Amino acid sequence: MKNNTKNKEKLDSQSSNLINKNIELISELFPNCITESLDGQSIDFELLKQELSKDIVDGNKERYRLEWPGKREAILSANSPTNKTLRPIRDDSVDFDTTENLYIEGDNLEVLKILQESYLSKIKLIYIDPPYNTGKDFVYKDNFNIDAEEELIDSGQKNEYNERLVSNPDTAGRYHSDWLSMMYPRLKLARNLMTDDGIIFISIDDNEIHNLRKICDEIFGTNNFIANTVRRRRLSQANLTKNISTIHEYILIYSKSSKTVLNKIKPKIDESEYKNPDNDPRGPYVTMPCTNKGGAKYTITTTSGKKIEEEWRFKIETYKKLEAENRIFFPRNGEGKPRYKIFLNEKKEKGILPNTWWDSISSNQEATTELKKLFDDKLYFDFPKPVDLIQFIVELSTNKEDIVLDFFSGSSTTAHAVMNCNSVDKGNRKFIMVQLPEKIEENLIAYKDGYKNISQISKERIRRSGRKIKNDTNAKIDYGFRVYQLDSSNMEETNLKIQDYNQSELDLLENNIKPDRTDNDLLTQLILNWGLPLSLKIESFEVEAKLVYKVANSLYACFDDDIDEKFAKTIAKEKPLRIVFKDSSFKNDNAKSNVKQLLKQLSPETEMKVI
Repeated sequence: MKNNTKNKEKLDSQSSNLINKNIELISELFPNCITESLDGQSIDFELLKQELSKDIVDGNKERYRLEWPGKREAILSANSPTNKTLRPIRDDSVDFDTTENLYIEGDNLEVLKILQESYLSKIKLIYIDPPYNTGKDFVYKDNFNIDAEEELIDSGQKNEYNERLVSNPDTAGRYHSDWLSMMYPRLKLARNLMTDDGIIFISIDDNEIHNLRKICDEIFGTNNFIANTVRRRRLSQANLTKNISTIHEYILIYSKSSKTVLNKIKPKIDESEYKNPDNDPRGPYVTMPCTNKGGAKYTITTTSGKKIEEEWRFKIETYKKLEAENRIFFPRNGEGKPRYKIFLNEKKEKGILPNTWWDSISSNQEATTELKKLFDDKLYFDFPKPVDLIQFIVELSTNKEDIVLDFFSGSSTTAHAVMNCNSVDKGNRKFIMVQLPEKIEENLIAYKDGYKNISQISKERIRRSGRKIKNDTNAKIDYGFRVYQLDSSNMEETNLKIQDYNQSELDLLENNIKPDRTDNDLLTQLILNWGLPLSLKIESFEVEAKLVYKVANSLYACFDDDIDEKFAKTIAKEKPLRIVFKDSSFKNDNAKSNVKQLLKQLSPETEMKVI
């Protein structure tokens, strides 16, 4: 230790190693571009080129990393923008105007891209339960060379929602590659959404744990690996394999940075073991031996005057401090070896570190029973996750105001768990669920009960679990959720040049908003474009007989026609930070210019935009 101190105090005769500093800076932005070379850590310049390129960059340099056919396409897929948007579905929501929770239907890759601005570095916890790639799962296939949409749908490569969902049998030539290509861009985009101290938990089994660990090392950095926990998923043995019955699965845990510190967990305590024989004012306690083979050796004197020389758990300074604080207890009327006190109240407050063996949490079988009870004893999901598993994860990794994201949300166990946690500690955690509305087969009970896709069951599960929690606890928390649906852009896609339009088509250039889109659709796209959270409160009021929407204090929007100077003078009194109109809301360019100039004079801080 002394030598290390001297080395730290000594001035370095060399200048700073700028190469290492630059590598550190690049690793913060692109951890997947850090690799190993003969000289230690270095930059994979080909991968860095790919990160900064809109096209696929070729290269075949050997290096230590996981490779598979389609990896470069997966990186390109993550970096490519989307022209899709989200549309609010008010009728399907619960407490739309006041809730801060979100349920989003659609391809999670597209949704993650859409959320990049509004939720950049804002998500504290991500939990996902992706397809395990058992050979029977469906995976997303994000790139196709076939242009004809009809052929994709007919061949089963796209469903009726135009989502890229295909089966991935273990006999397929790209069995692992297709799964990796699905997971890589989603995890890459997910990392961007995490707070600096954010954390991700991923459920997985033996089929892909080895590959998942490697791509997470690339995306999050090997230094940010926290643990690979083992969870007992079955209570009883399943004789489904040739040799050994598999009753476990894994939860892989990574952080975004070294800033992550997990919460301690509440220990399970048998309070009957805690006594208070000497009426200690700190309450009941248990005692532990002070002796420890190989520890510090010294002599102590008991309360009866007996001297004992032993090897002790504590240094003598620590022992004397505990003795002065009346934390040492001598059994057998002062004749026994000293023991130190562990107080019940202190143990409850401090908590303990979790370990990697999660055997006390409910099994998937118990979770199935749990979900059946919620749906009047009907089985709609085969392999739901237990609520107490996700609740344990939420308690371990979040505080009361954090946001939790699950972009493979399935039956929405995560939403259920978040509401449970909030009901316990009066928290205000928010959830964002993302789920593809996968079609339910017509021969299943759920379909016969009126559910056409998984999302419909998931949303009903949130409604029912919310009602149950409210009835059981009477907790005053947010039980609602806003529903959004992934859809094409609100704007008409036109590739023609002006000279190619005929007279009847020129209206498309004046108003490029699709005719089926509502004010709420346009407002949602504005919220996303401006990088505002979708959970912000939305109000509406009239100004000069025109409907104005107000999103918190950040954004005002009016989509009515005939916007004039009178309207501008009145709305300027609100001093909005941003205000948006439709381009067609003005009679002509002069009217638009006059409104803009008036706002600039009367409310200089206001930024005006048109769509």
